Amino acid sequence: MNNSNMLLAAPEFWVLSMACVILVVDLFLREERRGIIHLLAIITLIFAAIITMRGDYASEGVRSALAFNGSFIRDQMGDMLKLFSYLVLAIVYIYSKFHLRQFRMFRADFYTLSLFALLGVMLLISANNLVTIYLGLELISLSSYALVAFDRDSRTGSEAAMKYFVLGSMASGMLLYGMSMIYGATGSLDLYAISAAVANIGSDDPMLVFGLVFLVVGLAFKLGVVPFHMWIPDVYHGAPVPTTLFISSVPKMAAFAMAIRLLQTGLGDLQGDWSQMLSVLAVLSIVLGNLAAIAQTNIKRMLAYSTISHMGFVLMGLLPGSATGYGAGMFYVIVYSLMSAAAFGMVILLSARGVEAEKLDDFKGLNQRNSWYAAVMAMVMFSMAGVPVFVGFFAKWLVIKAALDAGLVWLAIIAVVFSVVGAFYYIRVVKLMYFDEPVTESPIEVPVDFRTVISLNGAMMLGLGIFSSSLIAVCMSSFGA
Repeated sequence: MNNSNMLLAAPEFWVLSMACVILVVDLFLREERRGIIHLLAIITLIFAAIITMRGDYASEGVRSALAFNGSFIRDQMGDMLKLFSYLVLAIVYIYSKFHLRQFRMFRADFYTLSLFALLGVMLLISANNLVTIYLGLELISLSSYALVAFDRDSRTGSEAAMKYFVLGSMASGMLLYGMSMIYGATGSLDLYAISAAVANIGSDDPMLVFGLVFLVVGLAFKLGVVPFHMWIPDVYHGAPVPTTLFISSVPKMAAFAMAIRLLQTGLGDLQGDWSQMLSVLAVLSIVLGNLAAIAQTNIKRMLAYSTISHMGFVLMGLLPGSATGYGAGMFYVIVYSLMSAAAFGMVILLSARGVEAEKLDDFKGLNQRNSWYAAVMAMVMFSMAGVPVFVGFFAKWLVIKAALDAGLVWLAIIAVVFSVVGAFYYIRVVKLMYFDEPVTESPIEVPVDFRTVISLNGAMMLGLGIFSSSLIAVCMSSFGA
């Protein structure tokens, strides 16, 4: 625990310390003063971002730095994903405060559990060792199980948490089994050492190949891609909206980083093997996710199947095994997290009087009730559908281009076709808002901070699309493209 190690991991130590502080402070607060917890959580994220940006670890010709005997890595990709994790979690907190107070669930548990999950996200993003990867993954998972069951009076929430726990435990077991086989084949837990060993062994070692298969299975579950997607619709539907909002956004960036660390850093020489597996998962996810979403009448389940299809697109970026493809995948997962936050923010916006606005019919006539909020939701839906000018279009274009550059024309064609199919259920929401009669005439009243953030979040869909070049360049440069 020397100074250089502490400085490299300073953001993680800060988040851990503040999560513990919030846990203790809550014991001395009365119900009406719980807003202090929210303020402390936002301050935690602001200072975490400042510490991350001020971290000076790169030198001439060196793009990363290692700590704790090589088990922890700081690099540009990790810092970018962490910064967007802070941003999205801050958005989650602002949306969630309104919902938690409305539904009488405004407790510190939500903030402490989500901060511990953020710590797991940060560890996973910076993991350079199989043990560190597993530690970060379990920290996210255990916190998420508790968040899904956050509403103690909800039977569907408890059922969803139990399903998530059982299936998540199975996936973690498979991942751990795969890691043990990789260790047995290479004799190391360090990703760089594993990469060097794999280069010497090749793909002829059965233990190494079987270990890779189990790793991909565990990774596929965490991303929520077909056929390991069965937990997503039930968890998204059963969990309180703030929990769904969190699970659908921040952990996705950690799952992407996990894929990069394992597949690119550790097992890059087996790219011919894992790309074949990922191509099957990507196709199944894009096809099934879009087709299943069409049949949904519950917007939380519709967005759940939408998530599955979007994660299929993220996998497309990984398939070529190129820096351009990885950069495209990173851009996509960041954009998706922002889109998902805005979509579930709109669900929270329309929830009132102890009833969640989880039906598509709840969006009927929104333009007549409030034209600006309808415009915000329309921008989010158009972006998710990949309509040109909006940022979702550029995210899809980049991963499809990466697939074309790698000669995967068939995969690019499938992606384009089912993007058009998927546009149906997104545009259906827009049709309900603008062409149907509202089910209620009650005004939409939300706090100023919520109103400001949801407006900015929606405007990002158009703004990041028009000015996407800077973010794309940063994502590409993270992998030297």
